[in-house]
Amino acid sequence: MQYARQVQDAMERLNQSLARLRTMIKRGDNLEAIRFMEEGDLRECYEELQNIINISQTGNYGARGVQNTRPL
Repeated sequence: MQYARQVQDAMERLNQSLARLRTMIKRGDNLEAIRFMEEGDLRECYEELQNIINISQTGNYGARGVQNTRPL
């Protein structure tokens, strides 16, 4: 259950960052938007979500976010 909560929280932060990026683009702040994507909050949010997913794959977690304890 904790895994699902972590993923949901990370997805929400990524969604908020994308909304901020959209606002920058609508205002015409292209340089600021590029910096935001390459060095700023959007990149950090994406990397956080990517790390959560990568860790879950190496930990042999199931669909409910708990570790599989029995052989297939």
